[in-house]
Amino acid sequence: MPIVAQSTETTDWVSRYADEVIEESERRAPGKPVVVASGLSPSGPIHLGNLREVMTPHLVADEIRRRGHEVRHLISWDDYDRYRKVPNGVVGVDDSWGEHIGRPLTAVPAPKGSPYASWAEHFKAAMVEALGELGVEFDGISQTEQYTSGTYREQILHAMKHRGDIDAILDQYRTKKAPAKKQSQKPLDEAELEAAEGSGAAADDDGTGSAGYFPYKPYCGDCGKDLTTVTAYDDDTTELTYTCTACDFTETVRLSEFNRGKLVWKVDWPMRWAYEGVVFEPSGVDHSSPGSSFQVGGQIVGSIFGGKQPIGPMYAFVGISGMAKMSSSKGGVPTPGDALKIMEPQILRWLYARRRPNQSFKIAFDQEIQRLYDEWDKLEGKVADGSALPADVAAHSRAVGTAVGELPKTPRPMPYRTLASVADITAGAEDQTLRILSELDPADPLSSLDEVRPRLDRAEAWINTQVPADQRTVVRKEADTELIKSLDDQGRASLRLLLDGLDSHWSLDGLTHLVYGVPKVQAGFSADATPKELPAEIKVAQRTFFALLYHLLVGRDTGPRLPTLLLAVGQERVRKLLGE
Repeated sequence: MPIVAQSTETTDWVSRYADEVIEESERRAPGKPVVVASGLSPSGPIHLGNLREVMTPHLVADEIRRRGHEVRHLISWDDYDRYRKVPNGVVGVDDSWGEHIGRPLTAVPAPKGSPYASWAEHFKAAMVEALGELGVEFDGISQTEQYTSGTYREQILHAMKHRGDIDAILDQYRTKKAPAKKQSQKPLDEAELEAAEGSGAAADDDGTGSAGYFPYKPYCGDCGKDLTTVTAYDDDTTELTYTCTACDFTETVRLSEFNRGKLVWKVDWPMRWAYEGVVFEPSGVDHSSPGSSFQVGGQIVGSIFGGKQPIGPMYAFVGISGMAKMSSSKGGVPTPGDALKIMEPQILRWLYARRRPNQSFKIAFDQEIQRLYDEWDKLEGKVADGSALPADVAAHSRAVGTAVGELPKTPRPMPYRTLASVADITAGAEDQTLRILSELDPADPLSSLDEVRPRLDRAEAWINTQVPADQRTVVRKEADTELIKSLDDQGRASLRLLLDGLDSHWSLDGLTHLVYGVPKVQAGFSADATPKELPAEIKVAQRTFFALLYHLLVGRDTGPRLPTLLLAVGQERVRKLLGE
């Protein structure tokens, strides 16, 4: 069943943008589908920063669909961009890939061992799979197909005819001081970087050479690279002559029949805005600077192509806990697929939905993921009992599903930290995992691990891929008799109190009450006493007691939550390790 649409009075950022986009679309193209857009360059791993380029318009488009409007979310795959450099750390890639620099991404071989035909298809496929899991509905457009099929021929000829006008717009910014570099995550900025820095010795990549300015860059007919310079062009015949600095090849072609090249980036982007009728498209924060492709494109789209610049926010940086800024030019950066191995799609959607586009945030691959899941579970409880704030309800609704319906979810979502602890202790043994999880709530025991999937699988993947080996939990095989003998009377008494209470407290809640209650009872208080009723010394005593249990069970000062650890180890083995 489709999810009920949120009220337009909802104060979340998605609803506000949906209001603006619907109004703007009706003004520009009444009665036609609303068009929102994203751009992704499969030049390497498409990372979690790039995902904001997709999730921002996706969430807005989905809200528009919920309101009953027809909407298209275009994703332009910039697979006709040049291969700029060999990324570091990409498996199956060596220095020999350097010979392909300057060729279209679709003309570069995929990494060794890949089932895909090209570099672009290899990295595109992983993103398509992740977007499917996230419930993102889109229309993909290959720019290789668009250019090589002649789809843009009319626009190319038009841009060449008005090259002087384009050059005059660009010239407004050429003499200005370059703005300080800002953090950016829009993947198309690689193309913008080329336009600013130039990609070949013979010509600046904005199309300016000794013969004047040309907004078109051919790929060489001999070596296939874009290290070319247009040396002549005739508007009447459309004859274009270029030379290649890589192989000294020279060729004269009729541009009206030629499909092996593309418009330079600062012309290409506004051309597509006009061609597709894009109403909404976000861009990285760097596009607010003078001379950026978004700012320049805003002038070119109207004066050259007769279109309008999309509305849309500048979006902020997305980081990873404990890692530096992400860059798709480097191998090993976390991708949406990596995140979906350790967290459910609802959680990843929520991270992008709950923050305004101009707010930066981090995605946790470290211990913070446990706190994140605790926060999510708390929100689910508030939504269920009606105590959540309207904006939080809206973000939750956008996370759990789309206008089409809810995403698949874990039937019985036990705490992520509990599942991770169990996966850690059992090393994934399903029989042991089921035994432990069934004992968490004896009144309603788990009958099958399918009830806690896929969350269990995500937690297990997190333990196996993100937790360092020296932080994994290894239960002692034998009791630490030396430590037990060295205990004073209070220490031995604390163990006795715990052991005596195991039978009657053998559940997650029961053991939680027991391990926290032992120091209270030893200090003369009730095991049910609340923190407000206790002196500060009790917390110190609890930490001391917990450290003792961890040493006796796993040989460290810390470990998984003790109630979960005790259940995982099993009562018989716990008694043995605690010296009974």
